[in-house]
Amino acid sequence: MKRRISTSDIWADFCAALTSYDGGMTVEQLLNDGWQFCKLPLGSTLEDASNAALQAVDLPHDFLIENENDLYETTDAWYLRTLDVPESWCASCVLVRFDGVYMDCDVLLNGHVVCTHHYGYTAFDVDLTSRLLVGRNTLAVHIRHQSPNSRWYSGAGIYRDVTLHVLPKRHIPLDGVYVTTTHELESWTMTIDTELCGMKDNGVLTHVLLDGDVPVCDVTVEAAGDHANAVMQVLSPKLWLPDAPNVYTLQTMLGNQVIRQNVGFRDLTFTTDRGLLVNGAPVKLHGVCLHHDLGCLGSAFHEKAMRRQLRAMRQMGVNALRTSHNPPAKQVMDLCDELGIFVVDEAFDMWLRAKTPFDYARFFPTDMPSDVAAWVRRDRNHPSLLMWSIGNEILDTHLDESAQQVTCDLCENVRLHDPRGNAVITIGSNFMPWEGARKCADLVDAQGYNYGEKYYEAHHAEHPDWVIYGSETASALSSRGIYHFPMASSILSDEDLQCSALGNSTSSWGTKDMRKCIVEDLNTPYSLGQFLWSGIDYIGEPTPYHTRSCYFGMMDTAVFPKDYWYLFKSLWTNAPMVHIGVYLSLIHI
Repeated sequence: MKRRISTSDIWADFCAALTSYDGGMTVEQLLNDGWQFCKLPLGSTLEDASNAALQAVDLPHDFLIENENDLYETTDAWYLRTLDVPESWCASCVLVRFDGVYMDCDVLLNGHVVCTHHYGYTAFDVDLTSRLLVGRNTLAVHIRHQSPNSRWYSGAGIYRDVTLHVLPKRHIPLDGVYVTTTHELESWTMTIDTELCGMKDNGVLTHVLLDGDVPVCDVTVEAAGDHANAVMQVLSPKLWLPDAPNVYTLQTMLGNQVIRQNVGFRDLTFTTDRGLLVNGAPVKLHGVCLHHDLGCLGSAFHEKAMRRQLRAMRQMGVNALRTSHNPPAKQVMDLCDELGIFVVDEAFDMWLRAKTPFDYARFFPTDMPSDVAAWVRRDRNHPSLLMWSIGNEILDTHLDESAQQVTCDLCENVRLHDPRGNAVITIGSNFMPWEGARKCADLVDAQGYNYGEKYYEAHHAEHPDWVIYGSETASALSSRGIYHFPMASSILSDEDLQCSALGNSTSSWGTKDMRKCIVEDLNTPYSLGQFLWSGIDYIGEPTPYHTRSCYFGMMDTAVFPKDYWYLFKSLWTNAPMVHIGVYLSLIHI
């Protein structure tokens, strides 16, 4: 008698097999504890660090935020940790993933440099297998931090998670599963491409789609060579929308290796006349730009703090986030999946032309392909993903004709790792009046304007195929609860080093009247929407004062709302609310 195999049976059989599979060990473990840290002059060695006075630290760690009087120091930094290796790992692949190290670092194992990574915002993997010793090993990270390297506060150090991965020789590489969804009527097709390593013999690859812990459907295929393709039919799944962010889990299994990741079902259509359609219905992007720092915590990533920020943005009515101007921590994408926030995932603030002496332009010519690969491969499956932004206010685009080729190269590298277009490619530009910038913009899928609303109408007529939106708007300055009079005067400096919430502290490039910014967006039906600068005050770029943080946010660095937060909440949500503002006149739309 044949036994009918169900999804639940497959799941139970797999769980039982985890303890018996002999294809090698699988371990995934955070390495955030047990580190020793020191700062030394530039040019220091591992011997210098080993002989220095070491401080015990846990990761994530931002060593600049510890000294508020010197947030931009130039220094070498060293992180050291022991790693005990059992003999059972000898038949496995052992690697360590660093989610973010700012910036320009070497990773050493037992005194040997095993990896060099420059960009501070992309994850990278260090294969330790060939140099590991059974027993005690020393892992070291050497950071060469030179300032200025950013236009805002970057932080420095191992400021995101570090994870140890022990994998069988036959395994799926990290970020090696690529998922896309398409639909016809109520039936959705999930296409799953899986990269494979070490497949000398054929194996079995199983994908299970889970709604919470409940299996929905599954597919099993032969795993052979370096790649396996699978197709799963899903009938009437719950769709992902900002107001109903239904997230599924795709669990991929090869031997005892298990990979779990968020997936979702949504159909995105970018139109030139109606804006964004999500599952066939128009959705206006009510977005904000956010830098990666967490106020007094610096750049060291803490999921609870980021959740608090994003929940506050969601309460304001925000349904989209632009990660300004770099890839975010991986947990940010998960949180946006959960909270219903679309993500414009941004890569770079500069290309070949530097904006500060020690920024990423030093490494862009050699490192761009690998950094784009890391950026796209990590984030490409998230249902919250909306656009890949290849740059922000890139000087090259209007100063050098070669920028058009760089734009093409960037687009080609993005599409290499997202060939079926889970997100469209964009760029945020404040140079749209110049022909060079428009030629570069013509090479991407969606055209982002930084403070360029006045050009929409003319450019929409000249380029009817363009998908236009406000990648950066507002830059309205205000401090929470601070009101400078007279209201009729533009006040850019005051002895209290604060900015007036009356709207009479303005930047040269930003809106002079927030109401105008709101009305222009609402009255432009072909625009996808706008991203306010910024959602929350951030460290650095203090305008107009030489203080620690800026004043552009709808909330302050402690995530307390300003008057503008309430203004947008009244427009972007249907939630009942009352807020008494000082001298805020009624808006007639």
